[in-house]
Amino acid sequence: MDDRRDVVVSVDAAEITKRSLIEGRLLVLAAIIMSALTLRAAVTAFSPLAETIGAQIGYGAGIVGVFGMLPTAMFGVAGLVAPLLVRRFGLERTVFVAMLLAGAGSLVRVFAGGTGELLAFSGVALLGMGIGNVVIPPLVKRYFGDHLAAISSLYIVMVQLSTVVPAFIAVPVAQAHGWRISMGVWAMVGFAAAIPWLVVLRDRRGRDSVDSTALPARAASTGKVWRSPVAWGMAGMFGMTSLTTYAMFTWLPKILSDAGASAGFGGSMVGLFALIGLIPALGAPTVVSRMPNPFPVVVGAMVLFATAFVGLLVAPMHATVLWVVLLGLGPSTFPMALTLINLRTRTPQGSAALSGFTQGVGYAIACLGPLLFGLLHTWSGGWLAPFAMLFVALGVLLAGAWQACKPRMLEDSW
Repeated sequence: MDDRRDVVVSVDAAEITKRSLIEGRLLVLAAIIMSALTLRAAVTAFSPLAETIGAQIGYGAGIVGVFGMLPTAMFGVAGLVAPLLVRRFGLERTVFVAMLLAGAGSLVRVFAGGTGELLAFSGVALLGMGIGNVVIPPLVKRYFGDHLAAISSLYIVMVQLSTVVPAFIAVPVAQAHGWRISMGVWAMVGFAAAIPWLVVLRDRRGRDSVDSTALPARAASTGKVWRSPVAWGMAGMFGMTSLTTYAMFTWLPKILSDAGASAGFGGSMVGLFALIGLIPALGAPTVVSRMPNPFPVVVGAMVLFATAFVGLLVAPMHATVLWVVLLGLGPSTFPMALTLINLRTRTPQGSAALSGFTQGVGYAIACLGPLLFGLLHTWSGGWLAPFAMLFVALGVLLAGAWQACKPRMLEDSW
C-alpha cells in the first residue's frame, strides 16, 4: 500500500515539475515576444515626425542626419557593452534592465524641450534596445534550443513588426494627439516587456547570475571571439546587410522624388520595403536551420539586391513596386545572420559573445551607410557612385557569409 502511495506521489511530483517547466517556458516566450516588439520602435516612431519635431523645438536638416546615425551607433555600443553585462549579471537581469532603459528613454524624451535632451534620451532608449538585440538570441538558445528555427522566426517577425507598425501610425496619431503622444505610447511597450522578465527572475531565484559566471572559461569568451573567422564573417555579413538596408531606408524617397515621384509615393514605397521584410523573417530561419551550409541562399539574396539596385538606378519609375519588393527580399541575410548566431555556437554564453561581436562591429559599420551614400550623391551629382558603393558592400557581404555559413562552431575556431 505504501509503495503504491509512493508511486502516486512520485508521478504527481513529476507532473507538477513538467507543468512548471512548460509554464516557465511560456512565460519566457511571452517575455521574448514583448521584448522583440520594442527593439525598433524608438527608431521608426521618430523618423516620420523628425521634421515636425524639428520645427517645434528648433533643429535643422543637419540634426536630422545625426538622428539618422544615432540608432546604428548606439546599437554598436550596445554590442560591445552587452556581453560584459551578461557575464556580470546574467542574461535575464541584463534583458530586464535593457527593457527598463528602452521604456525610460522613450518616455523621458517626449518631455524634451531642446535638441540636446531629445538626443540624449533617444540614445538611452536606443542603448536599451541595442542590448536587447544582443541578448535575445542567446536567450532563445538557452530556453528553446530544441525549437531554434521556430522561435527565431517568431521573434524576428516581432522585430519586423516593431519596425513597420510605428512608422505607419506615427503621423496619424501625431495629427490627432500631437507628436509627444505619438512617440510616448511606445514607451509603455518597453515597460510592459520588463514585467515578464521580472517574474522570470523571481522564479529563477538568482540562478541566472550563477549560470553566467560558473564556468571560468567564459570570462575569456569576449576576447577570443575577436580571433575567430566565424565571428568576423558574421560581422561582415550582418554589418553589410545593415549598411545597405539603412542606406535604402534613408535615401529611397529621395531617389524616387528625383525621378519625379511624389512624397506620398516615396513614403509608401518605404513602407512596402519594410513590410516585405516580414517574408524572409518568417522563412529564413527555417531554411537556414535545415541546410548545413546556407551560402547559396546568400547568393540568391545578393542577386535580388543587385537586380533592385540596377532597376532603381536605370528605371526608377518603371516597375517601381517590383524593384522595391526585390529590395525588401534582399535583406534575407539579416534574419539568416541572427539565426546563425545560435546555429554556430554551442552554448548560450558563446551565443552571447558572438551576438555582441556581430552586432557591435556590424552596427558600427552600418552607421556609415546613409552618410557615405549621401556624400557620394552630393559629390557626384547623381546616383551611380552611391549605388557603386552598395555593390562593393554586397561583395564584402558575400565574403563574410562565405566564412559565417561554413558548418563549424565558434568555440572550435577561436
